[in-house]
This record gives sequence, structure tokens and C-alpha cells, in this order.
Amino acid sequence: MHPDAAADIHELETTLASIEAVSDLPRLREEIADLSDQAGQPDLWNDQAVAQQVTSRLAHAQSQLRKLEDLRRRLDDLPVLYELAEEEGESAVADADAERASLHHDIASMEVRTLLAGEYDPREAMVTIRAGAGGVDAADFADMLMRMYLRWAEQHGYKTDVYDTSYAEEAGIKSGTFQVHAPYAYGTLSVEQGTHRLVRISPFDNQGRRQTSFAGVEVVPVVESTDHIEIDEKDLRVDVYRSSGPGGQGVNTTDSAVRLTHIPTNIVVTCQNERSQLQNKASAMLVLQAKLLARKQQEERATLDALKDGGDSSWGNQMRSYVLHPYQMVKDLRTEYEVNNPGAVLDGDIDGFIEAGIRWRKAQETAS
Repeated sequence: MHPDAAADIHELETTLASIEAVSDLPRLREEIADLSDQAGQPDLWNDQAVAQQVTSRLAHAQSQLRKLEDLRRRLDDLPVLYELAEEEGESAVADADAERASLHHDIASMEVRTLLAGEYDPREAMVTIRAGAGGVDAADFADMLMRMYLRWAEQHGYKTDVYDTSYAEEAGIKSGTFQVHAPYAYGTLSVEQGTHRLVRISPFDNQGRRQTSFAGVEVVPVVESTDHIEIDEKDLRVDVYRSSGPGGQGVNTTDSAVRLTHIPTNIVVTCQNERSQLQNKASAMLVLQAKLLARKQQEERATLDALKDGGDSSWGNQMRSYVLHPYQMVKDLRTEYEVNNPGAVLDGDIDGFIEAGIRWRKAQETAS
């Protein structure tokens, strides 16, 4: 085996061993056994919310263990692959090199998960996209971003629930809110928070001029029972109205959409994607609780954020540019990570940006 390959395998071994130590494999196997036991209880589905949480956590833990065991098996097989390749010739060595490169990528991706150690990082995520400056182009861009995140979740097999879509008059959306049902969704997606910018030839400008538009992404952790986020009915104003936009049968014919205003904080939440007023109110309460938790979290971190030059949650913080004209590029302005295929990015291929963002955030925390 070439000395470079041997040194590289040694480095991969060190990295994987540290990931296995942080992941605590004996504890992970114990957790899977415990969750499997809970999932097997006949009365589990009497409480649907608890049942979904148990099955989701079990699927995630099993997937985590499977990936770690698969990486370990592949890394243990790699030296043998090189031994056989040396007997078989150049093409076999090229195959072994390709497997080593693939392992590099997969181990680096797994390493990123170990950096998610924040208090709320293991939570599911509530994501809100809002159109910013740029008129109809901004509304269209907000719609593109919402599709991008929903496609990303779909590609990873994460279930999503869209709670509200407020359609703009000409095209696109004014705002949209959805939940990503996956452990660590908040820790993973929280680095996407901030202002996104799109530069392109506007399809809505009959003179074909270049247009710059903006959209904001807000990511908050989903509330759990241990958070004690209580909402007094006296602090709520509830308005009901008719759903707008594409909806099909029934959706636009009754006053089923719900708008909740939390009077003490002036936080407004709407939900119109469920069939009944009762369902919409329950979903809107879930979103409101998540936003109140995020507010509490921000207040607790206010002093720290002031020391950290504004933190990473500012709405004015422009964090990524999507350029479709005069050249093709998507670039993260914090990490400098960039790709020259905006089409793939807008179709959900954002793992590279997320991983770079998580590493960048960890470096910022370490520095401060």
C-alpha cells in the first residue's frame, strides 16, 4: 500500500474512533433496546404524540447505529481492499482509492453530527420562510426556499407538516411555516437562519432586467412538555377567517383558518392548512409555543449575543447568495462555502452548506 494511503487510513481510524466515543455505542444500543420495548407496548398508540416521538427516536437511533457500524465495517475492510488491489492491478487500486475518498466524505458528515451539543439541538424544528424586499420576485424566492427545505427533508426521509402558507397575489408566497419531524432537525437547520439573497433575470419583468430579492429564514426548536411554556387564554386574541390560495375542495369555503395574537409579546401566528378550525388552532398553538420558547432562549442568550457581535439570529444578517445571472453560483457569506450548481441547491442539495455552517458555528463558539 502507498504510504499516503496508509497515513490517510490511520487518520480516518482516529476520526472514526473519536466519533464512536462521542456517540457512546453501548449507551446507543441500550437506548434502542429501551425504545424498542416502549414501541412494543400495546397501549403505546393511546397517546399519538408520545407514540410518534418514541417511534421517531427509535428510527433515528437505529439509523445512527447502522451508519456507525457500516462505517466501521468499511474502514476495517479498506486495508484488505488495497492488498487485493495490488495483486489485481491499476483499475483495482483506483477502486480502492474511490472507496477511501467516499469514506472520507461519509466520516466527515458523521463527524458534523457530534458537533450538535446545544441544549435544544436534539429537537425537531419549526421553520418559517418570509418574503423580504424585492416585490413579486421576493415572494417567488420565498416559495423556492420553502420547496428547497421540503425537498431536503424528503431526500433524508424526514416527515414534514406544513402549517401555514400565505400566498402572494401574483406569484410565490408571503410566508410559510412547517415542522420537520426528525431528531436533531433544529440543531441541523438552525445554521440556515438569516437573510438569503437571490440575483437573477426576473421572470416577472417584461424588460428582462436583473433583479435582487431577499427572503428570511427563521428556525426555532419545537416545544416539549419539560419546557413549561404555558399560554394563558386571556393573553390570546383568536381570529378566524377563510383560507386563501390553492386549496381544492372544502378548504376555501369555510372560516377554518386561525390567527393567534399573543398580546404580551405581539407575536402573531396563522394556520390554514388543516381542514377544521379546531385542528388549525391546535397547530397554531404548537407554532406559537415554539416561537415563545425561541424568545425565551434569545432573552437568556442576549448578553452573550451582545458580546458575540450580534449573534447569528439577526434578520438583517445576510448569510447566503444565490446568483443565477450573470454567472451561476451559490455562496455562503459566513463560511465561504460555494457551489456552481444553483439548480441542485434549490432542489434540496444543501448538506454541504449545512455541514460547513455547523463547523463554522462551532469554531465561533470555541473562539468566544
